[in-house]
Amino acid sequence: MHKYVAESIGTFALVFFGCATVIFMRAEVGLLGVAFAFGLSVVAMAYSIGHISGAHLNPAVSLGMLVAGRMSPRDFAGYIIAQFIGAIAAAAVLYLIAEGKVGGYDVAANGFAQNGWGQYGVLSAFVFEAAATFLFLTVILGATQNGATSAYAGLVIGLTLVAIHLAGIAVSGSSVNPARSLGPALFAGPDALSQVWLYFVAPCLGAALSGYVFKAGVTRPTVATA
Repeated sequence: MHKYVAESIGTFALVFFGCATVIFMRAEVGLLGVAFAFGLSVVAMAYSIGHISGAHLNPAVSLGMLVAGRMSPRDFAGYIIAQFIGAIAAAAVLYLIAEGKVGGYDVAANGFAQNGWGQYGVLSAFVFEAAATFLFLTVILGATQNGATSAYAGLVIGLTLVAIHLAGIAVSGSSVNPARSLGPALFAGPDALSQVWLYFVAPCLGAALSGYVFKAGVTRPTVATA
């Protein structure tokens, strides 16, 4: 149970800090600031709860771990439930804060940190989310495998998420995380909810492929034999 509570708190922190930066501070910090808000949130959670749950903070990450043989189906179910609870709770808190803005907060006009495509089409967004999640899981599985320098794993993973956001915010909103996408979409309205399917399917596809590749031994070190 401690693992599930940790995952819920960690996902709450990721969505809270990352999406709060988009909602309240994007004009001040720009896309670079948004990217670092999400990445540094992962770094913080990796070093604070990583020893409890591994700090997945993302159903796609947990799926990749399941496919790679790194977690049980029971834990997988518990993790994704906890992650979605944390993400939705964070979005609810952010909505409460936004509603307190003097003069009101217009979600329709300003958005609510929801993911979506627009400047680029649905195919572009799908391909980016799948490819970026595949690479993200490849980094995570490699950085946390036996023999890796675990002391730097959280930093490497967080900086990879920064890079993903810098590369793809304009294409897909850069999610690679179904929980992060669902939480804000629930408060952003029907248009946002109509696009959430992509942020479930594409990241899970990329994560599962990375987990399969890892399980097949392609990205794991081999031991030389005499």
